[in-house]
Amino acid sequence: MKMCALQVVIALCLLHFTTVFSYPNGKVSIVCGSMLPDHKSAPQTTVAPYKILVSKTTFIPGDQITVTLEATTGSTFQGFLMEARSVGGDFTVGKFAVTNSNSQILDCNNVASTAVSHTSPAPKTTVTVNWTAPPGSGYVLFRATFVQSFSTFWSGVESQTIIPLQITSGNCVSEKNCFSNPRECNPATSSDCFFMSSAPATGGGFVFEMSAPSDGYVAIGFSSDKSMGNDDIYMCVLNTTQQIGIQHAIATGKTSPTIRPLGVVESPVTSFNNRNIKCTFVLRSNISLPNGNTSNLYYIFLATGPVSGGSIGKHTQNPFITEEMVNIKATRAQVLTSSSKPLKVRVHGALMLIAWMTTGSIGMLFARYLKNAAEKPILGKALWFQVHMLMMVSTVALTITSFIVIFVEAMGWSYGAGAHPVLGCIVMILAFLQPIIAFFRPGPKDSQRFIFNWFHALNALVIKVLAVATLFLGFNLIDSSSNLWLSKVMGGFVGWEALTILLLELNNRLKLKESNEYEFGERKVKNEGLFVVTYIIVNLAFLIALLVGIGQS
Repeated sequence: MKMCALQVVIALCLLHFTTVFSYPNGKVSIVCGSMLPDHKSAPQTTVAPYKILVSKTTFIPGDQITVTLEATTGSTFQGFLMEARSVGGDFTVGKFAVTNSNSQILDCNNVASTAVSHTSPAPKTTVTVNWTAPPGSGYVLFRATFVQSFSTFWSGVESQTIIPLQITSGNCVSEKNCFSNPRECNPATSSDCFFMSSAPATGGGFVFEMSAPSDGYVAIGFSSDKSMGNDDIYMCVLNTTQQIGIQHAIATGKTSPTIRPLGVVESPVTSFNNRNIKCTFVLRSNISLPNGNTSNLYYIFLATGPVSGGSIGKHTQNPFITEEMVNIKATRAQVLTSSSKPLKVRVHGALMLIAWMTTGSIGMLFARYLKNAAEKPILGKALWFQVHMLMMVSTVALTITSFIVIFVEAMGWSYGAGAHPVLGCIVMILAFLQPIIAFFRPGPKDSQRFIFNWFHALNALVIKVLAVATLFLGFNLIDSSSNLWLSKVMGGFVGWEALTILLLELNNRLKLKESNEYEFGERKVKNEGLFVVTYIIVNLAFLIALLVGIGQS
C-alpha cells in the first residue's frame, strides 16, 4: 500500500512538472511558430478567461509599451507564451524586456528577445512585461497562449491592434497593399506623397492608412469601375479646430457624396502638420457599394479636396485610380499602380514643354546670337527677327492653350499640385505681357529704346527660369516611374541648353570678324549658325524623348 501511495505521489509530481508546454521552466522557443504546447490535446474553443492589455494603442519607433497578461476573476494560468506579431505579415516584431522574475525573454528563430514566457508553473493572475517598437513597423498586435492545466489551454488570444503614428511605405508588400503617387513615394519622408494602404485586420475588417498634402480632406473610394459615382467613400476631414475626423459617404451619379453613418471604426489615429493630413483606422464594417458589389474587388480612388463650413467640396484634381481592380482582402499584399494621367493633363505638359524648351529657346537664341549670321531680309524684316517673332508668338500661343487645357481639366485650383500651378500662372501672365509690350516698343532710333530692350530681355529671362522650374515640378507630379527618369532627362535637357549658351557667349567674346567665318559651299556660315543648328538637333532629340515619357505617364 505504501508503495502504491508513493507511486501516486510521484505520478502527480510528474504531471505537475509536465503541465506547462511540457517545459515547466518556460524554455519553449521550439514552438515559437505554432505557439501550441506539446500536450497531445487541442486548444479550447470557448472564450478565453484571459486578456492582453496594452498601455497605449499607438506608437512610434523606439516607444516602450507595457503589456499585461491578466486572468479574469477566479482564474489563474500556469504558463504562457506571448509574441508581438505584425498585422497581415504575421511575423514577430520588436523586442521584449521582463519586469520581474515570473517571466523571461526568448529568442524565436534566432532573433533575440522576440517572445516572452513563464519561468515556473506556479499559478499566476497577472504578468507584466515591456515591449519596444522597432523602426519601419506596421500595425502590431500581441498574441499569447495561456495554459491553465496540462489538458486545458487557450491559443491565439490577442490584444487590440496598436497602430504606428508614422505612415510609411517601408512595409509595403510585406504587410499591406500600397497605392501612391508618385509611384512608390514614401509619406514618411515626402510631403508631396499621395498615399493609402490597406491590410486585412485581425478579427475581420480592414486597416486603412491615408496621407496626402491637403488642408481640407483626403479620401479613399471603392468603385466597380473607373468612373466616379456609385462609390463607397471614407474620408479624413479637417474641421475648424484643426482636428481631423473620419467620415463615411456614398457617391451616386455625379452629385456630391451623401454622408452616411460611420459604421464600426476602431483605433483612429490622425494628424495635421505642414498642410499634410495623415490618418489611420480599423474598419470593421463591410465595404458597401450602391450597386450591391460585395466581391471585395474594387478600383480604389485616392483624392483630396477643400472643406467649407464643415462640408466637403469637389476634389481639387482628378483622383488617382488603381490600374486594375484590387482584392482588398487578399493575403498577398502588393504595390498598386495608378491609371495613366488624363489626356488633358498630358496635353498640358506636352504643350508647355514644346513652348519653353524648344520654340521659346530657339526664338531667344536667334534674337541673342544670330543677328549677324541671319541678316538677310525676308518680307521686309531680317531673317533672325522673323524667326524670333514666329517662335515667340508660337510660344505664347502654346502657353495660353496649355493654360486653358489644364484649367478645363482641373476645374479650379489644385493645392495638391504644390507650387506648380502658382509658378505656371506667373509664367502665363508674364508671357502674355511680353508680345503686348513688344508691340508698343519705341523705334530703333528712339532715345528710350534701351529701356524696352532691357525690360524685354530681363522679362524673357525670368519667364524662362520660372518655366523650367514649373516643368520640373510638373514632371514630379506625373512621373510614376520608380527612378523618376523624366526629371533626369529634363535635367540633361537644361544642361545641354546651358552648355550651348556658354559656348555662344564664349564665341561672342573671342571671335574676330574675319577669322570666325568658314566657307560652306558658296556662302559663308558663321560659328553662331553651326552652334544653333547643332543645338536644335539635340534639342529635338530631348524633346521627343520627353514627349514619349509624357504620353506614357
